[in-house]
Amino acid sequence: MPSPKAKNPVRSGGSPVLGSSNGRYEFMSLTKPLNRSSPSHLLQRQGSEPTTARLRASESPTRRRGSSSSTGSASGQGLSEEDGIRLNPSFVRVALSSLLAIDLWMSKRLGVCACEDSSWGSVRPLMKLIEISGHGIPWLAGTAYCLYKSDSAAGQEVMLNLLMGLLLDLVLVAIVKAVVRRRRPAHNRMDMFATFSVDRYSFPSGHATRAAMCGRFLLAHLVLAAPLRVLVLLWASLVGLSRVMLGRHNVTDVMFGFWMGYCQYNLVEMLWLSPQTLQGLLGQLA
Repeated sequence: MPSPKAKNPVRSGGSPVLGSSNGRYEFMSLTKPLNRSSPSHLLQRQGSEPTTARLRASESPTRRRGSSSSTGSASGQGLSEEDGIRLNPSFVRVALSSLLAIDLWMSKRLGVCACEDSSWGSVRPLMKLIEISGHGIPWLAGTAYCLYKSDSAAGQEVMLNLLMGLLLDLVLVAIVKAVVRRRRPAHNRMDMFATFSVDRYSFPSGHATRAAMCGRFLLAHLVLAAPLRVLVLLWASLVGLSRVMLGRHNVTDVMFGFWMGYCQYNLVEMLWLSPQTLQGLLGQLA
């Protein structure tokens, strides 16, 4: 027969049965602390502690920071060098942007003859006259006329090389303008003398390249007197200055144009046509 303890699962001052071990029931007192070493509690503890630990570890700020840093490092390793340059602009790019801003500011401040109502609007007709003196059409027409009227072989040689230099200047300036495609200043009035399709672009200044090249050519082959040499230098400087004052070009357009014209003269000297070559060309044309 079963014992009376087995028939009565609850004892006075005890608690309901939590589990059994070897066929014997164990009771827990409501007044005593919980027995941590009971088999049922050990089972619950063993089953819940790993899950709780994992949850706490996943929710801990340290793990979250570590995971975000690891993710950031992984994504940082995936960034290319080009992306790094784009995110951190180089010193050269910042310097060029600053110089461009200074260039635009100076060009606008110096454009005092851009309109009739500008601060120096009364000087605009004189600046336009200087502009025409540096245009390509008067120089081409004048050089061709002098070549035709020249009687000496030396004079024809000089005029022919000057004509070749003017044509070379037109071609090189047109190529650079078509490649760069920099717009003219916003305060410019498109009332220029005899413009062409590429003349809507600003960089470089064709007047400045022509003034620099022709100035060096005249000083080297035609002008010998000191006062005339000063006038040639003054004319070339005024042509470049008029481009900025009229609002036709920015300051950097004129500066690069002077440098380009200076180099073009060296190219003309390298391609110089000798008297023998000139006589051979004239003989073929005749």
